[in-house]
Amino acid sequence: MPRTREEMLALLNGENALENLETLLATEALPPVARDVNNHIHTTYSFSPYSPTAAVYFARAAGLCTCGLMDHDSIAGANEFLAAARAAHMGATIGMECRASFANTPFADRKLNNPDQKGIVYMALHGVPHGRAGELNALYAPYREKRNIRNRKMVDAINGMMAQYGVTIDFDRDVLPLSNFSKGGSVTERHLSSALAYRMIDVIGKGDRLVKFIKDELKLPISGKIEGFLLDEANPHMMYDLLGWIKSQLISRFYINATDECPDVRELLALSEKMGAISAYAYLGDVGDSVTGDKKAQKFEDDSLDELVEYVAGLGYRAITYMPSRNTKAQLRRVRALCEKHHLFQISGEDINQPRQSFVCQAQRDPEFANLYEATWALIAHEWRSTEDPDDGLFSARSAEKWPDLNERIRAFARYGEGMER
Repeated sequence: MPRTREEMLALLNGENALENLETLLATEALPPVARDVNNHIHTTYSFSPYSPTAAVYFARAAGLCTCGLMDHDSIAGANEFLAAARAAHMGATIGMECRASFANTPFADRKLNNPDQKGIVYMALHGVPHGRAGELNALYAPYREKRNIRNRKMVDAINGMMAQYGVTIDFDRDVLPLSNFSKGGSVTERHLSSALAYRMIDVIGKGDRLVKFIKDELKLPISGKIEGFLLDEANPHMMYDLLGWIKSQLISRFYINATDECPDVRELLALSEKMGAISAYAYLGDVGDSVTGDKKAQKFEDDSLDELVEYVAGLGYRAITYMPSRNTKAQLRRVRALCEKHHLFQISGEDINQPRQSFVCQAQRDPEFANLYEATWALIAHEWRSTEDPDDGLFSARSAEKWPDLNERIRAFARYGEGMER
């Protein structure tokens, strides 16, 4: 009898995960490898149902040919992720997602790509050379500590709001065990929201009781889609669906602005260059109906996108990363044209952090986005080449001299990456 998804996760999230992966790869019938790629998979080192090993397995089980690690404020899962990708014969890339302060920029008072806070921007450090991952994670340890100071304050805010309903959580008892903080991972707002979701289900109950509590006691809106999920008491993803609702509707009531844990954008760009990584602004775009159910309809950077892209290119960003399934064709064509205008590398990735999300981005299969497959192989080539020689990366002076045109350089690196994989 085939194993259930939960049984697979138990094998791949626990002890001997890599050995279990090798057994599964040798015994399970997996679909043929297709062209699909994903450069933005979160793991248990930030927030996700998937360990680094499990992330690789489920990417391979979806038919992907490459997979990319992208955890918040942490790259501690890199070695495991790369080892799992080697076992699965997949191309792989590693990176870290972090938050940069735009306080000292013209955009200090604008909401850009962060749903919770103005003047703080999500960015990605893609293509980290393998020998630098441990160093990067160690350098980020003080920021993870500072984040936990704020996390504890937000737990107090949650309890101040929810204690009247008998719903309280404890940071050390309920939040930390959901994370890999002791192994170099981070604790995010999703961990707090997850602990709260578990506690709400435990105290309030499931199904109609939970929906009535949201509507009648908290008096907050809930979309028809999420309501349907929560009404199903047999729903195996109940906690994740409730977490999505908390992120969308409740977090603003307990969120505390991040300050000390977010370095100035120039400091992060300098760090990225020092590590040999590729810095990328993460384009979000104005949101209508949120694909992941954790963002309410709202405006982000689209009103000032032309000015913003010109500014980040001038600061020294190397790339823009975007997710084709999250935006309209008009949004994507606009951001792609701006990348071409300002000579910015285009990177794609589906933000995987909950079980309802597909590892395959159907929207990316549109021939219009063919360059994103090529970009992924170029990213992988950059990682391997700069691991061997720091002066041989995609944006090194040597490579820029050999291939002055960025698109020509991307094509050359992509050929190298695909050839290396074969």
